[in-house]
Amino acid sequence: MADQVIAIFGPTASGKSAVAEEIARRMPADLVSADSMQVYRGLPVLTNHSKARLVGIWELDHEASLGEYQELAHAAVDEILAAGRTPVVVGGTGLYLRAALADLELPPAAEPGTRERLERLYDELGGERTHELLADRDPAAAASVHPNDRRRVVRALELAEVGSSLKPDADRLWTGGTRHPTLIVGLELPREELRRRIEERTREMFERGVEEEVRRALAAPISRTARHIHGLREVGELPREEAIEALVTRTQRYAVYQLRWLRRIPGVVSLNAERTPGELADEILEMARSRQRLPARGAGGAERSADA
Repeated sequence: MADQVIAIFGPTASGKSAVAEEIARRMPADLVSADSMQVYRGLPVLTNHSKARLVGIWELDHEASLGEYQELAHAAVDEILAAGRTPVVVGGTGLYLRAALADLELPPAAEPGTRERLERLYDELGGERTHELLADRDPAAAASVHPNDRRRVVRALELAEVGSSLKPDADRLWTGGTRHPTLIVGLELPREELRRRIEERTREMFERGVEEEVRRALAAPISRTARHIHGLREVGELPREEAIEALVTRTQRYAVYQLRWLRRIPGVVSLNAERTPGELADEILEMARSRQRLPARGAGGAERSADA
């Protein structure tokens, strides 16, 4: 199976990393992380560092970019394949997973400080007025973004300034083409079980010293992108029980977002993750060996992404 890639996606606490590690115990395979928070070092407890490539590769003051990650992920996947092993791409950040598997045509970079300037503009004018500015510059993008969605309104304005648009990506989270034949598996759990696991994992983080970890991190420079790490603000600012409650709530919301990604990935094979990691690994390997649901390499051109 050294000519194909296995990709495992799913919401936080669905057991992705454990399943990927079981696969690597059963065959010659190397894991590649597709997680936008695990790329940072210094917060291994908060970001639940896994045993994969591209984990902890950047300091917290590094300004992350999808283009930089994509280059590293493609190199890692190609190196593993060249060594006669199977890359197992595992993560819960849909955009990073897509970048690892496909050739994304990324929009041109804006001038340094553009996003910060537009974020200040949004805060000064408010969502409705800023959205009106977007409608003047890019009506199609404005029609696809709610005025209260600060991140995407700002991103759409940033793209408009470099002659690009958020709209080409608004109607499709994913297209089917991948760089190599790929089996994409999604792990799903009943909502109650997912909530239970999220709360359990959150409480374990505090038992493992996440508060001290976050204090050390906040004492040093942190980039704009690193500040989006889930739990950084909650753990750093709130008393323990309030922080736990706030982080559980935020993680549950994020898990719902991840499930939306999962259900829109073409050709994804969804598996019930209530079984043991070993049982899930065996089923995934059986599908991979028989090449079930294995999309061929995408033909013609790179896929565009405006969400970078």
